[in-house]
Amino acid sequence: MKFIRTAIPDVILIEPTIHGDERGYFTETFRQDAFEEFLGFKVPFCQDNESKSNKGVLRGLHYQLAPAAQSKLVRVVHGSVLDVAVDIRQGSATYGHHVAVELTGKNKKQLFVPRGFAHGFLVLEDDTVFTYKVDNLYAPELDRGIAYDDKQLAVNWMLSGTELLLSEKDRVQPALKDAETFSVRGGFYEN
Repeated sequence: MKFIRTAIPDVILIEPTIHGDERGYFTETFRQDAFEEFLGFKVPFCQDNESKSNKGVLRGLHYQLAPAAQSKLVRVVHGSVLDVAVDIRQGSATYGHHVAVELTGKNKKQLFVPRGFAHGFLVLEDDTVFTYKVDNLYAPELDRGIAYDDKQLAVNWMLSGTELLLSEKDRVQPALKDAETFSVRGGFYEN
């Protein structure tokens, strides 16, 4: 497993080692000791989630406020997505910046999205299966989002607005400037 810091160093791209032959392949999808050794801290994952979507579905940009903020480790089992993490930590040198990575069932790459980031993905193929680990349970009262098309973020979603399939919730999210986000208090990011 190879861990790579992205343009926003707290967002980590993970490239697996794939062992393959005529029978198929084998790869480790998660190894806690190597993951935590690279990060330098523990991430107590407590739940795995999975979604299946068709091309054009855009889910996000979502996050939860403290004390239910979540780190996520995301990957695609089948199909492909454009995966996006947006830094919403006020005071961060990369506040309002984003990382966009193509995750596919073939490349088997994963993205670690830490607390303090909004996360979303655009499905690029029909029948895409997306899975992710989280380190905090879903808390609907602390669930928040940011408009996927916020001009300040300038995310290139690769499809036009008319090609996107969005939930009603994702159609009405606020711009980053109007959203509840995280700020630094005592060395930690909190809302």
